[in-house]
Amino acid sequence: MSYRIDPHRPLTAEFRRIAQVQIGKIMEDLAAARTLPEVKLHDCRKRLKKFRGLLRLVRAANPHLCRAENVRYRDMARSLAGGREATALIETVDRLAKEFPEEGDGLAGLRKALHMRRARLLHEAAGLDAEIAAALESCGQGREALAALSLPDEPEAAGDLLAGGAHHIMRRTAKALAAAGDHGREDTFHELRKGVKAHWMHLRLLHDFWPKPIRSRRKAVEELGERLGELQDLFVLRRILREEGPKLVSQEEIALARSLLKRSEKRLRKQCLHEAERLFVDAPPRKVTRRLAKNYRAEARPDAHAR
Repeated sequence: MSYRIDPHRPLTAEFRRIAQVQIGKIMEDLAAARTLPEVKLHDCRKRLKKFRGLLRLVRAANPHLCRAENVRYRDMARSLAGGREATALIETVDRLAKEFPEEGDGLAGLRKALHMRRARLLHEAAGLDAEIAAALESCGQGREALAALSLPDEPEAAGDLLAGGAHHIMRRTAKALAAAGDHGREDTFHELRKGVKAHWMHLRLLHDFWPKPIRSRRKAVEELGERLGELQDLFVLRRILREEGPKLVSQEEIALARSLLKRSEKRLRKQCLHEAERLFVDAPPRKVTRRLAKNYRAEARPDAHAR
């Protein structure tokens, strides 16, 4: 698979291979977004997350360069977020209508208004072509910048680098989980979601030598990330209602939407905290990543290449 580190090959070569594939696909999606913005901008932003996950994994090898490149692609994703956020709002209303079928019909006006809002953002935003052009140029600059990134290829050091990157994200995610449980603020759940997404990327990249069981963990982390994404969408819809609600629908419809948001949010918060605790508290990151490094070194041995 393209998005998976092969321990039988030098780490620098594997990083460059995966990076080139992801940047190439990002640029393909950007070019196609001129005619299919709703679909291709979403695809592009998913690619950007995958690439940033790769950068975070090897950040310790060159913190300054990796931090700068992470900011490059983070800012790129933000510049392209408007259309996707507008679509996510509609999907959120649909989920609320499904979750609360007896009251969901009352959201029809809001759904229609959000469709009109999305159309305006996607097709009346004169700056989209300029943003795509700027992103394509930045991708080219990013490719050149990464040529300066050299990673350790000796198995001992390479294993330590990968284990350290994975451990950093797992520890950060556990801290975000504690903050979300203690304070419950929207920003703490946002940090938890970012950590979970990055960890999921690492599970994919490190699949061939992550301690077993890997498949069940990948599935559980992916599902948690989706639920945290749904929770984040609730937060965004509530903000839009607060800032733009009177321009979109009646006060009665706003009140209904807020009521359903509150009920759905309570359920998702509880579910996300429970699942995250099982994944990031019950599995100490230091123990897991030590085994990860050991597995990588075993696979990277010269005799392993011959198998």
